[in-house]
Amino acid sequence: MGASKNSMLANYRQKSTVRTARRQVGMTTVGFLILIVFVGLFAFAGIRLTPVYLNYLKVAGVIDGVYDEFDSKNPSREAVRRSILRRFQVESVSELTDRDVKVTPADGGFLVEAQYDHTTPFIANVYFTVRFDKSVVIRR
Repeated sequence: MGASKNSMLANYRQKSTVRTARRQVGMTTVGFLILIVFVGLFAFAGIRLTPVYLNYLKVAGVIDGVYDEFDSKNPSREAVRRSILRRFQVESVSELTDRDVKVTPADGGFLVEAQYDHTTPFIANVYFTVRFDKSVVIRR
């Protein structure tokens, strides 16, 4: 009778352990909500920063386009400036103007550089500030 009682007790403990393991599988509701909040914050940050980076890609495209147009073709500073203005208008660049792009003499050509900060709101009084720096040297 003692062996039967011990086997019943062992069988009960084994079933209890299996039931407990089944109940502990998965994520709790609170853990799931915390995960959703973090994922949501990162997704919202990505949504807020996407236009900022798209604008930078336009600016970088303008500067690269000016480089492709004038490199090793003996350009004047005024021709480079006109090209930047025209390209800014075509690309609808926001956050900076063609006058914010510096065109300075350098190394027998021109250094064309756009350095600027773009600040965008995130949540309440929290803002993202992103610094951009794009430059090329146009040789004569």
